[in-house]
Amino acid sequence: MATMISWQMTEPGKPLAKVEAPIPDPGPGEVLVKVAGCGVCHTDLGFYYDGVRTKSPLPLTLGHEISGIVAAAGPGAEPWDGKAVIIPAVMPCGTCDVCKRGLGNICVAQKMPGNDIQGGFASHIVVPADQLCPVAVDDQNRPVGEADVPLAHLSVVADALTTPYQAVVDAGLTADDTAIFVGVGGVGGFGAQIARAFGAAVVAIDVDPAKLEALAPYVDATFNAAEYAFKDLRKAVSAFVKEQGKRRTEWKIFETSGTAAGQKTAFGLMTFGGHLSVVGFTMDKVEIRLSNLMAFHATARGNWGCMPKYYAPVRDLVLSGKVKMAPFVKTFPLAEINSVFETVHHKKIVQRAIMVP
Repeated sequence: MATMISWQMTEPGKPLAKVEAPIPDPGPGEVLVKVAGCGVCHTDLGFYYDGVRTKSPLPLTLGHEISGIVAAAGPGAEPWDGKAVIIPAVMPCGTCDVCKRGLGNICVAQKMPGNDIQGGFASHIVVPADQLCPVAVDDQNRPVGEADVPLAHLSVVADALTTPYQAVVDAGLTADDTAIFVGVGGVGGFGAQIARAFGAAVVAIDVDPAKLEALAPYVDATFNAAEYAFKDLRKAVSAFVKEQGKRRTEWKIFETSGTAAGQKTAFGLMTFGGHLSVVGFTMDKVEIRLSNLMAFHATARGNWGCMPKYYAPVRDLVLSGKVKMAPFVKTFPLAEINSVFETVHHKKIVQRAIMVP
């Protein structure tokens, strides 16, 4: 009997356990995907290190940034057989009231690999077929496009790129705007590139000089928040906006650090008519003056995942080379997942780690 390998979390903080089991058969409307790559996300570390609860009980295979090849298709999903795909990190049911009204991000029946269902730190995964994003490949299973991007690298489209893309769309970002990203690791760094592709002037803020240096060629300005008192940081950003001839109002601010300090900085940068997108996640609490939203006639909103309909345009940004991926990702054998978790957790790597079975 053919078998699959997965690395399961049995309890928070305990080394992920290697499990060998029979390869499952996909059910009606499902596909079995042979995993090409699965990205390591801050959310995975939250489940593992910080005690954030998963919706499915443990043991559970984590991982929700997944690409691969459909190895088998269940009844009703046959057209997907053999196709290369990106699996959305959040898969709405598509049939409930909120889904019918285009609000699939809040669908209570949604499926998130590595949370609601078994995830992608495995050789194979079974998922619903309805929301998959197809990837055109050649006979070597290399994605077709102007940019030479391996299928494994496209795994991080599912969250690290699509989540900030959803935030950019929700913010109504245009070429007349300034986009400010606070925290430019995986999600923030890719989000900054996406905002640049939309034509906006892009500011990157972080406390890690290595991240800022890596992203500098792809944005318009970088600021190390550790080198400024907050009032001076705000003045520096304002001076940049003025120099660029952009609007002094309606800044689009994206909190992508997932830290309390980053959230305070992002909220503090609010200006008249501004829009704050809270994209990063932390269990920590922050103290802010919420009335600033009233005083500035501003908006703040959260961002849970990305609607599957946006995956194709994000895929195309990557395959066209408008968003660069190679400098910001690094692959590792899946068998090294425990050491990679430690490396990412202790911030010893700037790139997005991708586990390859």
